[in-house]
Amino acid sequence: MASALTDYFEALERLKKGQPLVVPKGTKITNDAVSLEAGRGKGTIKKSRPIFADLIAAIDEAAAERPDPQDALKRQLASAKGVAEEYRRLWEEALAREASLLMELYEAKNTIGKLTGGTVLPIRGKRHRAAL
Repeated sequence: MASALTDYFEALERLKKGQPLVVPKGTKITNDAVSLEAGRGKGTIKKSRPIFADLIAAIDEAAAERPDPQDALKRQLASAKGVAEEYRRLWEEALAREASLLMELYEAKNTIGKLTGGTVLPIRGKRHRAAL
């Protein structure tokens, strides 16, 4: 059983270094991952067996040291969502400003129309032939 324990500890070291031979890179360090990396079946490392006590402690320690790759992706996703929400808020504020300015322009044209007797010439319009 000593050679099996050696295989397990070597597999654990490969997982800690990020250079596994059997399981995919970036695999979370667990009892099952160490078992598979050591060439054994999934579930062969059992807490009920006293021979694996040191190995399980080493696996738990290695898992605590190494951050879960999913956590980094979740943080990155949350950050991207925050940025998208900020741009959405800015876009909605810009639309509100545009609508407010259009309303203000409409009211100004109506006021000018009332003051000048209802005839307001557009600033940008077709040129009169007489002016040419």
